[in-house]
Amino acid sequence: MRVAVIFGGRSAEHEISLGSADFVMRSLDPSKYEPLPVGILPDGRWMVPEDVEAVLSGGLEGAAGEAVFLPPDPAQRCLLCESGERLPIDFAFPVLHGTFGEDGAIQGLFEMADMPYAGGGVLGSALGMDKELMKDAYAAHGLPQAEFVAVRDAGGDIGGAVRTVEAGLDYPMIVKPANLGSSVGMSSARGQGELAEALRLAFRYDRKVVVEKLLDIRNLEVAILGNERPQASVVGEVTSAKDWLDFEAKYADGMSEILIPAPLDEVTGEEVRTLALEAYQILDCSGFARMDVLLERGTGKPYVSEINTLPGMSEHSTFPLLWKASGLEARELFDRIIQLGLERFAQRRALLTRR
Repeated sequence: MRVAVIFGGRSAEHEISLGSADFVMRSLDPSKYEPLPVGILPDGRWMVPEDVEAVLSGGLEGAAGEAVFLPPDPAQRCLLCESGERLPIDFAFPVLHGTFGEDGAIQGLFEMADMPYAGGGVLGSALGMDKELMKDAYAAHGLPQAEFVAVRDAGGDIGGAVRTVEAGLDYPMIVKPANLGSSVGMSSARGQGELAEALRLAFRYDRKVVVEKLLDIRNLEVAILGNERPQASVVGEVTSAKDWLDFEAKYADGMSEILIPAPLDEVTGEEVRTLALEAYQILDCSGFARMDVLLERGTGKPYVSEINTLPGMSEHSTFPLLWKASGLEARELFDRIIQLGLERFAQRRALLTRR
């Protein structure tokens, strides 16, 4: 089976995707799968690189390769090359983080092309990416979460945005673009001046910004795998040299540590896993995801946080490490992800599209 591993993308998380693609391609069972590397440049152009190792270590820009695109035509199911050559593909495995990859955009293209693919569908991906609508869905089902305020289209009126946020939340706060991950564009605020600067930064990345109450918490993570009957991994904990996980704390050497399994009592661990699975199903997710859960230090109460429907997939990423600790090695894990994608594809194809 030829698997198009699609990486890069039009996102502030472009570089993070390269490490994920490298690990996925190295981990696919060569007796079952033929990986085809497909890079998406920051400007949105697609290409099959000539030297994939050089691209994954040094980046896509300036690299040599064949320009390609995926036609939204169910009769073709291939990549069309600039030269006119067709590259048939059997399955798409996106390892795109952030906008145009994790938000339902590329999933919609796969659906139009009648292409089986890994991970969540259009709706689950879009809800999981948009922090405001994700939180609204959680609230509708009564899941515990930190207090928040969403501000839209206020980049030109930061003063008004500050007043809106202050009317709904007390300091300290965390300010985030609504549709981005890896803590890009995030910052904390402990007063009005910091809040104004944090909002200015977040509005550079998105027209919607979510502001949360900053709690004294432990950062827990759960990996989830499955469609109708998903399963949860052991719980992990990410510790940080800072009081919250910003981009530097996540990716700079020595700034954070992953504890797997997390030092939790059995009852709390099961409560966290159950909450993660409930959130996954509320958002109509499928295939796989990583769920972030906050555990308040003073009360021991878990709060559902964000879901990552295309989490990091490098050998150092939490998602594969959690499954490894749960007894599932990378080769078996990615095989299971592909099988789940094929199962969901078969279910969709069985549905009527005409009367």
